[in-house]
Amino acid sequence: MRNIKLTIEYDGREYQGWQKQPNRLNIQGEIEQAIQKVTGKTVELIGSGRTDAGVHAFGQVANFKIDSDFPIEKMAVAINSQLKRSIRIQKAEEVEESFHSRYHCHQKTYAYIIDNSEQGSAIYRNLTYHIPQPLDLEAMQKAATFLKGEHDFTSFKSSGTSSKSSVRTIYEAKVLKEQERIVIMLTGNGFLYNMVRIIAGTLVEVGLGSKQPEEIQNIILQKNRQLAGKTLPAHGLYLMKVEY
Repeated sequence: MRNIKLTIEYDGREYQGWQKQPNRLNIQGEIEQAIQKVTGKTVELIGSGRTDAGVHAFGQVANFKIDSDFPIEKMAVAINSQLKRSIRIQKAEEVEESFHSRYHCHQKTYAYIIDNSEQGSAIYRNLTYHIPQPLDLEAMQKAATFLKGEHDFTSFKSSGTSSKSSVRTIYEAKVLKEQERIVIMLTGNGFLYNMVRIIAGTLVEVGLGSKQPEEIQNIILQKNRQLAGKTLPAHGLYLMKVEY
């Protein structure tokens, strides 16, 4: 039995998230169907984690086991030939049988992209979140520093999460400016339900002046969702990289 690791890019706008679910267009199911068409084998695709409806990815990772001698060097091209253009297998590689894309993940990097231009973009309107008011980049950068380290992120999770613990470690928290875009980059050992989108919403409130950077410390300590900012829309969020 071979174990195949895929690195996947997708535009999440038309999908109801990563996870397979009946009567709803989803990324996991689309890729499993494409693999079945190419190899003639039914497989179970295991993702590094779920992304919600509308969330994008440049570097999602998944693996599947298959009893097939299909050439690995042709696999990405073959699977892509059976997929919509909104999903691309960027790399297919054979890995050791014990590899598990979810259990063996050490850290993930997410980006939340904000269009901070006055008028917004017609082309990128569904790929970035538009905020026309000027954002204070320095204040947002200062606020982000308080997120680093191991914390209980209860204040930054939506209800309905299945995680037993809300403790996570953020290794890097950056706020960058690229022309008229502001990019919030977070790298951590895992993220709670809507955690990145809530952190982004809180940093935006800092950028708008309705919260002070130092308030982030208290928001973390209080473990109270009501103290953090709103959950920003899914279409600005990207899973950038999964590391093992």
